[in-house]
Amino acid sequence: MSEKLKIGISIGDVNGIGLEIIIKTLAESMIYNYCTPIVYGHTKVASFYRRVTEASELNFNVIDHPSKAQPKRANMINCWEEDVKIEPGVADKEVGKFAFASLERATADLINGDIDALVTAPINKDTIQSEDFNFPGHTEYLQARDGAAESLMFLVSDTLRVGVVTGHIPVTKVAESITTEKILAKLKLMNTSLRDDFWIRKPKIAVLGLNPHASDNGLIGDEEQTTIIPAIEEARSNDILAFGPYAADGFFANATYMQFDAVLAMYHDQGLIPFKQIAFESGVNFTAGLKFVRTSPDHGTAYDIAGKNMASEISFREAIFTALHIVKHRKEGLELNENPLQFSKLSRDRD
Repeated sequence: MSEKLKIGISIGDVNGIGLEIIIKTLAESMIYNYCTPIVYGHTKVASFYRRVTEASELNFNVIDHPSKAQPKRANMINCWEEDVKIEPGVADKEVGKFAFASLERATADLINGDIDALVTAPINKDTIQSEDFNFPGHTEYLQARDGAAESLMFLVSDTLRVGVVTGHIPVTKVAESITTEKILAKLKLMNTSLRDDFWIRKPKIAVLGLNPHASDNGLIGDEEQTTIIPAIEEARSNDILAFGPYAADGFFANATYMQFDAVLAMYHDQGLIPFKQIAFESGVNFTAGLKFVRTSPDHGTAYDIAGKNMASEISFREAIFTALHIVKHRKEGLELNENPLQFSKLSRDRD
């Protein structure tokens, strides 16, 4: 583990705040003490945002493969040759293809093992759509590239970790999408991630209800009784310490989440709204359940402040460090399992 890890960075929407927060992060010299960053984009676009952020001292080392990355430099792989019309704050389908070009090249290097983890800057989920990208977001695309049957959108911070059963789907489809099997699958992914990625030996997981007041014993809907409680009971029979279902409003208002290592919410906004209220600046989005490590900041393209040098890089920087910690935990865990301490039976004999 003495060699610094290579962290790939996709730039996201070129009209959003992605390159602003990337450049602000890489302009801090301390980042190079911990990793070798490789940005997938283009130097011409980066030059525009270097001027926006007044980071004239940051110069990218242009390479064509991660193996050529310089450990004390901000490295850049150019992913296209066309000129880009940059209009900060504008949603433009013409620039969506550049966000995909960055993500596609970075993901390929990630799967090939040429980089150790991927940190993704925010995309516009609409403008990136094409014949090659037909997914609701990063999570679903990366799950497909990994070939995983399931993944978990896992928002993490020092004080709170929240996963969701259903992700980027319409609210009208949430209830029909929640099954006992799906909840159990997410609980298994969350439990495994907490153990392997965060080194929590016996995680305690809170499960939220779907209906107001967690249905008040079936008075307001029956999903808790027919779907959620059976999943919790099955999880506990599989040695997963799952508890609930809890009414979401009181659970967060009373800070009950402080008693647990993670929370499983039933749908996107039920989990992400309180998470962002509690841990917005320091929060990180982690895609758990994949063979590789991917993190991102917990915010979007922020068109309203794009190009104004107002975007905070804190969440993006945290995403890099979270990725580093998870990769190291996984590698150290594998090493420990491959070379366990030899068991020796103690003798009752005394010298």
